[in-house]
Parts: sequence; C-alpha cells; structure tokens
Amino acid sequence: MDGINISKDEPIFSISSAAIILKISVHTLRMYEREGLIIPYKKKSNQRLYSKEDIERIECIRSAINEAKISINGIKTLYSMIPCWDIIKCSEDERKACKSYNEHSQPCWSYAHDNNACEDKNCRDCDVYKKHSQCGQIKELIKKVSLR
Repeated sequence: MDGINISKDEPIFSISSAAIILKISVHTLRMYEREGLIIPYKKKSNQRLYSKEDIERIECIRSAINEAKISINGIKTLYSMIPCWDIIKCSEDERKACKSYNEHSQPCWSYAHDNNACEDKNCRDCDVYKKHSQCGQIKELIKKVSLR
C-alpha cells in the first residue's frame, strides 16, 4: 500500500467501511445524510461512497455531538449560519427568493435550489460545503466577516 496516493476528496469507502472506520452504525450515517449534515457521493447505482474528507467531517460532527453536547438541530443551525450568499456572490434578487438566506434551520445544501445561483451546482462540490463547513472553518469565516 506504500506509494498509493489517494486524494482526500476521492470517494473510496463504502458506507459499511465508513461505519467501521468511524465506529458507528450504517443507520447513523444514513441519519446524518437525511438530516443534511453530510452529502455522500452516490454512484449511478445509488451506492454511497465516502472520502477521507467525509470521514473527517463526520468525526467533527461526532465530536460536536458527544464532546460539545451540540444536538443535530444545533449543528444544522450552525451550518445554516454560513453566509453562502456571500461565498458564492448571490445577487440581492437571488437572496430575496432564497430559503437559505431567509431561514435558519438547515444548511444551504439541504434546500432545493430552484431559480437561484446554485441551481446548476452540485452541493457536494460547492465551496460552501467543502471548505466552510469543516471543523474550525465556520469560526474562521465569522472572524473574516466581522473584520469587514
């Protein structure tokens, strides 16, 4: 296995392998997906695959739940506070019609993106999901916003 170089964002772990690595059940992973906390890669056959980056995200979620005692709804609320409209540069008109901009109960990647700037984007590949919702990144984003 030495010399095998696999990108952190390459989806290579099946849901059962990810569950074993994380020491949680497949049911828990599916619940996190249903709740909008994670977006696993899905093959055309609908089989879920997870990357090293996904595993790290789930470890962060597990830590927030078990160590910081933040509920799933609390995590969703934190994710909903990510200023996605600023990151992807939505227009004022797009913001007015955007549920993510106007609500605060779930992350932007949980909403249907009809008739807005995200309509043609894959949320799993979006900077909001990939870069700004990892452990520590929300705080850094808030710091940057507060300096403006």
